[in-house]
Amino acid sequence: MEILRYVAFSTDPAGGNPAGVVLDATGVDDATMLATAAEIGYSETAFVVPSRDGVLDVRYFSPLAEVPFCGHATIATAVAHAERHGTGRLRLRLRTQAGLVTVTTDRTADGTLVATLVSVAPRTEPLEEADLAELLAILGWAAEDLDPALPPRAAFAGAWHPVLATADRKRLAEMRYDMDALTALMDRTGWTTVDLVWRESPTVFHARNPFPPGGVVEDPATGAAAAALGGYLRELGLVATPATVTVHQGVDMGRPSLITVTVPAEPGTGIGVAGAAVPI
Repeated sequence: MEILRYVAFSTDPAGGNPAGVVLDATGVDDATMLATAAEIGYSETAFVVPSRDGVLDVRYFSPLAEVPFCGHATIATAVAHAERHGTGRLRLRLRTQAGLVTVTTDRTADGTLVATLVSVAPRTEPLEEADLAELLAILGWAAEDLDPALPPRAAFAGAWHPVLATADRKRLAEMRYDMDALTALMDRTGWTTVDLVWRESPTVFHARNPFPPGGVVEDPATGAAAAALGGYLRELGLVATPATVTVHQGVDMGRPSLITVTVPAEPGTGIGVAGAAVPI
């Protein structure tokens, strides 16, 4: 396998979220994919297998387990593919375990390659009271730390993420948690990451994403969670649609990332997630 390494949601290799990319994983078995992801050590590595129908089969592995969908590795894969197969506007169809995802890649005026994915149909569900109480306890948050304008929910746009909004930016900056306890809770609930957010303005958010099921304390940029957040905002009527939402992530861990989320007005339609990617 040729293993490529990219940073997604940043134009600086020292920022964003690193991802491994294998553009041709034909014949590679599950155990080898998992071992390769563990050796690379990034939060996710994408393995692509071309198919006869023109759709690319993509699987995503963290160092510990397979995940159904990963936004930043999708952005990295699209940019890596565009660099090798054409730099103009390029549209890919990706068959993931979460469903069909389309990605377009374009070059900006300054030469930067930017990819935009459109998620599967998003949805939200209430959080079980016991799960919410346990999550708050693990984070060391009190109910008073939550932003009453942004109610806790489980949100999906390819993977499930509980969305917890704090009213205090300082609370977000001070994030700490018991990794073993959160791993156990997330294994039981099927959550991929926890989307902790603070709203700076109606369309600007700051996020942090613990990812213990993948063996990662924190994800510097989580495209799947950003898509889920977009669906959450639309379904609960928390943003005027159509909307463009900016998510800043990774700042508190020294890897600043910029995620652009496009929220169409039509209920049930996929959420757009865009960002740059560059080789490491």
